[in-house]
Amino acid sequence: MSEPILTLKGIRYSYHSLTGEIPALKDISFQVKNGEFLALVGPSGCGKSTLLNIIAQLMEPEGGTISFQNPDGSIHYPRIGYMLQHDHLFEWRSIYQNVTLGLEIQKKLTPEQKERVNRLLQDYGLYSFRHKRPSELSGGMRQRAALIRTLALDPEILLLDEPFSALDYQTRLTVSADICRIIRKSGKTAILITHDLSEAVSIADRILVLSARPATIKAEIPIHLTLADDSLLAARKAPEFGSYFNQLWEELADEKAAL
Repeated sequence: MSEPILTLKGIRYSYHSLTGEIPALKDISFQVKNGEFLALVGPSGCGKSTLLNIIAQLMEPEGGTISFQNPDGSIHYPRIGYMLQHDHLFEWRSIYQNVTLGLEIQKKLTPEQKERVNRLLQDYGLYSFRHKRPSELSGGMRQRAALIRTLALDPEILLLDEPFSALDYQTRLTVSADICRIIRKSGKTAILITHDLSEAVSIADRILVLSARPATIKAEIPIHLTLADDSLLAARKAPEFGSYFNQLWEELADEKAAL
């Protein structure tokens, strides 16, 4: 990790309806370094997904600024990859056709890109399933396919909105470990929303705790674990793990008590 690739300053947003205004985000300011894995946690409905949508330029903030400094020194808006809670694979397309969909839409499905996609499928255990339909794969395999579809477009920042929440707990542990390994191997910058505090501690380099709506940054917790290896199981066994978990729990318990 080096210089910040993403800087948010004073981001504000409210939802408006005929019955009034609902403030969602208030004075959100933070930076994300190039190659960093950042986790966002907070009470349900506090505006975490709204924040990701603003970063992805799907929504415009009502106040504040977002700026980028790319690794090559340019300041153009970086390529954003967005992975949602559900894989949204199309049943009428094969796995290969699903993971190449973005490239196809952008008319970038060149022989070189096809070769790269095949390498991704091989590296992450899906090459032999490339001609299968999504319904023929397990939930974990479908999520890996969704990630490959996202990585195929070579994003500079990955936004992950609870991508493991639809999986059963055992599958979630395995898939989150796989996807974390894939992202770290790729060297991508990633921002993860999760309600699983153990997941946040074991995956992230740093955790931001959001307050109840309207959300502000309540706490910033850098994570430094003593690891026997780079697996998520080792992270959960690290001597510091329990302390970080308890700190997050107390921060969020305070927010629930205030509601």
